[in-house]
Amino acid sequence: MERTVISGGLVVTASEEVEADVLVEGERIAALALRGSETARSWAESGARTVDAAGHYVVPGGVDGHTHMEMPFGGTYSADTFETGTRAAAWGGTTTIVDFAVQGRGRSVRAGVDEWMAKAEGRCAIDYAFHAILSDVDESSLRETDALVDEGVTSFKLFMAYPGVFYSDDGQILRAMQRGASNGALTMVHAENGIAIDVLVEQALAEGRTDPRHHGEVRKALLESEATHRAVQLARVAGSPLYVVHVSAREAVEELVRARDMGLNVFGETCPQYLFLSTDNLAEPGFEGAKYVCSTPLRPREHQEHLWRALRTNDLSVVSTDHCPFCFSGQKDLGVGDFSKIPNGMPGVEHRMDLLHQAVVEGRIDRRRWIEIACATPARMFGLYPSKGTISPGADADIVVYDPRAEHVLSAATHHMNVDYSAYEGRRVTGRARTVLSRGRVVVDGGAYLGEAGHGRYVPRSTCQYLI
Repeated sequence: MERTVISGGLVVTASEEVEADVLVEGERIAALALRGSETARSWAESGARTVDAAGHYVVPGGVDGHTHMEMPFGGTYSADTFETGTRAAAWGGTTTIVDFAVQGRGRSVRAGVDEWMAKAEGRCAIDYAFHAILSDVDESSLRETDALVDEGVTSFKLFMAYPGVFYSDDGQILRAMQRGASNGALTMVHAENGIAIDVLVEQALAEGRTDPRHHGEVRKALLESEATHRAVQLARVAGSPLYVVHVSAREAVEELVRARDMGLNVFGETCPQYLFLSTDNLAEPGFEGAKYVCSTPLRPREHQEHLWRALRTNDLSVVSTDHCPFCFSGQKDLGVGDFSKIPNGMPGVEHRMDLLHQAVVEGRIDRRRWIEIACATPARMFGLYPSKGTISPGADADIVVYDPRAEHVLSAATHHMNVDYSAYEGRRVTGRARTVLSRGRVVVDGGAYLGEAGHGRYVPRSTCQYLI
């Protein structure tokens, strides 16, 4: 069995920071030893392969709990395949993704999961798991969720947005939540009032307001908070846990705070785009704002501080990417002259760890909170912990040797995502993954990609580990 010693670094997890060496045997972490201890010296003299982490952090591989590889939307597909998207994730220090398998209208949930399994099998550079999107909520599909939970697909997403595509009404959402309360599944909700938004879209287009910036104007923060409030109340009625995806607005955060102050099993996720970008980007001249069209939409800059505060107080528990990239040329430009036809989604899976470390540099969060919201909490939220999200004996050896002083500029010219623009073009950040191990195998090292398609494995999940 191959043995690797990662020596000289500062091990940072969600719970502690310690100067320690890490012993990897095969695919798992075997032990940690304080630097300079007799145990650590014996490892150094054992002939094991050594990874020098002096001056670096040694952190768990990132867990991105919200990605959309090869996602059909608006007559096209997201630009990253499971191969290109997971390779880009590895470059950025993320070693596990949880993607969304889509139940097509009129099809079974199982068929959607099987289709996504086939897309991913043999193609992923890192480990992966699945949520399922429920598009048709009826007694048959709800029965299917029971079996899927037993098999490791333990969370199901419903949409209060996109009428005619993914939309579920309140009755369907309530039924799904009731099923989740009985079978242990976590109900995930895209919380926007899609019916009202469609009225505002129709009115905007009729008035000639067709530019990308109007995407943000019609998807109002009040319609996000209204839907969030409604989702919380439905979850209370059902006795179900609730996970609200891609929270972007102060008003929606306030709904989550109220629910959590009541002791409810309600959790919120936000994404880097809401923390670092704003409606200023949507309003960039010409058609440039289309690059930033996603839903929920970017908000005015003043919302950002409320999101950061909620991350510090744990009223927002997770930062995922909602990685769903569409190329500016040939995809985003489907919406020239009609913002409602711009494919909704942005790239980000490669940059999440670095952007959040930038928040450490700027004093918005500390190092342990960085690891908590990017690694440990998503692993626990989605039933992957302690195999994922931490550095401890018995965990998978998903480890990142992270250089906290490496400065670099985010750009489409240098990123590895399969998309022709960067949402963070020209942004300088401090911190970068130097060496990335996935289950003990070095997949990125010093600017070289050493991984391969098919190394990543499907990981069945247990249920959410936060429920009270």
